[in-house]
Amino acid sequence: MAPLRENFSSHEHFILDGFSELGALRPVLFIPFFIMFVVSLSANSLLLYVIISQRSLHSPMCILIAGMACVDLSLPLFFVPNMLLSFLFDWRGISLIGCLVQIYIVHLLGAFQSTLLLWMALDRYFAICTPLYYNERMALPRFLKFVIPLVVRNVLMVTLVVSLVGPLSFCATNVINHCFCEHMALVELACGSTAVNSLVGLISVFFIAVVDFFFITASYVVIFSSVLGSGKSGIKALHTCVTHIMVMTVSLTIILVAFLSYRIRSGLPAAVRVFFSTMYLLFPSCFNPIIYGIRTTNIRQHILKTLSCSHSVQTEPYS
Repeated sequence: MAPLRENFSSHEHFILDGFSELGALRPVLFIPFFIMFVVSLSANSLLLYVIISQRSLHSPMCILIAGMACVDLSLPLFFVPNMLLSFLFDWRGISLIGCLVQIYIVHLLGAFQSTLLLWMALDRYFAICTPLYYNERMALPRFLKFVIPLVVRNVLMVTLVVSLVGPLSFCATNVINHCFCEHMALVELACGSTAVNSLVGLISVFFIAVVDFFFITASYVVIFSSVLGSGKSGIKALHTCVTHIMVMTVSLTIILVAFLSYRIRSGLPAAVRVFFSTMYLLFPSCFNPIIYGIRTTNIRQHILKTLSCSHSVQTEPYS
């Protein structure tokens, strides 16, 4: 009976084996992902510093952009360093507890990337459609009624998803075909039926990413309807909103491809599936600060001023 019990014992240690199809070329991936990691850390740190240090940027919209930068700065720290070490030194091991913690933090922060875009859409709606009441509705006590329910939703949904993974038994293999602990990449290794895990995962995507997308789209439809024909101010408003819609659409497309690729067996190569699952977290972290920093005039001016002052300090000793 001892061998039978051993065969059905659950693994407590896993091997992250993403992009294994590349073989000897796998270490080359260190270069592009390291560059994206540095860009993410540098751009988000600069954006946070500029918004925090400049009192003129302490408006509701800039505070939301700072919140996005904070999430985008934190998210890569929980999975990219391990991924880079795996590419460079072939360090691929992770414990089950470490895997569950990584799933929870990465998916929770990923959920807030979507939710922050919704809060930004609300800000634009109040600013453009009800400008006389903007300060009142964006005051913290009033705006909290839009913040708290979504925070509770994100925490509850991600907690439910991860709590259903913990009791599973992993008796087949301990090799995860991914670069970090992604929910379905771990679940598909479990013994027995995982239909509940798959269903709850899809429900979480619907109630977070899809619902946020729906309300963001609805708010921008109302904004577009109110500003069409309003001249230059309308064009400026549309310019701001189009930026948000572009970021949201690209992010949601990557998220849906990544999540559905584990549930629809379409013959998609494993490396492509891992790539999309990685990019839906890393892509926004790299490009959100660049997009919002460049396309928000006040922030762009202060960033250029900060960079020029830094350059002057560095060159002054040699002058």
